[in-house]
Amino acid sequence: MKRRTVLQNWDDLRLFLAVAREQSLSGAGKVLRLDPATLGRRMARLEKAMQVALFVKSPQGYSLTLAGAQLLERAGAVEQAMRGAAIGDAAQSETLSGQIRLGAPDGCANFLLPQVCEAIGRDNPALDIQIVALPRVFNLTRREADMAIGVSAPTAGRLVVRQVTEYRLHLAASQEYLALHGPVDDPAELKQHRMVGYIPDMIFDRELDYLADLGAGRVAMASNSVSVQLNMLRQGAGVGVVHDFSLPFAAGVQRILTTQISLTRAFYLIRHVDDARNLRLARFANLMAAGLRAEVARLEAMTEACKTIDSGTLSARP
Repeated sequence: MKRRTVLQNWDDLRLFLAVAREQSLSGAGKVLRLDPATLGRRMARLEKAMQVALFVKSPQGYSLTLAGAQLLERAGAVEQAMRGAAIGDAAQSETLSGQIRLGAPDGCANFLLPQVCEAIGRDNPALDIQIVALPRVFNLTRREADMAIGVSAPTAGRLVVRQVTEYRLHLAASQEYLALHGPVDDPAELKQHRMVGYIPDMIFDRELDYLADLGAGRVAMASNSVSVQLNMLRQGAGVGVVHDFSLPFAAGVQRILTTQISLTRAFYLIRHVDDARNLRLARFANLMAAGLRAEVARLEAMTEACKTIDSGTLSARP
């Protein structure tokens, strides 16, 4: 087969992958920066060339037929092969290169991954690291990211999952709030305080429904972002659950009820099974997991050693 024919076929597959993953021409068009009408013609041409329907079109979008799902799996394998060819022997070299996209919940992305990924990037100057911080579960089948950090281990999908590290959470409030409303000495008193937490119907993982487990009552100040919640606490908005590793970044916020209430959760590294043999991604995953464990331990030790952080010690990197 001539090289030009191969490239033309790969270009069709590349467009097909985008439409299949976004499940719409408009969504794929934004990713590819192509006109949806052009994409529609290309998909029609591909179906004609293959003599099979790849999509079921409806007002809701483009869903895959059985033949389309089979092509998605094969095209994904081709995509991985093309990526491998593009990076050459980078996976075997002393340093990493190319682009790696990592999805993570915003608490991990805000307070842990910047330090961890900066260290990896410093040692691998040809590597581009993208951190996608969103309060939801990432779809690796649709290639929203090369790998993801989750707060629970998914049980469905063609995924490889491993626990990276446990982390601890406690109730906390600002010193100003406690000075105004008095100390909280008993969990039963929580119903007398304004609670800060997640928007109930936007909790994307059962492991994050802390306040329901504590029976704390209504959430007066809520956000789908733990970073926003922490800033609410810093402003004296009330009492909420915080990651111990986030407290070195939050001047004037202190833990409460530490002997009565202590929560433990875990971060999981999630990868697509098709990437299991990708040495480049495996090496990055190992570096990132080791760094994440070390950073959680470092920040939690700081929190344990100093229950309140003086504003003079607060920095972007404690």
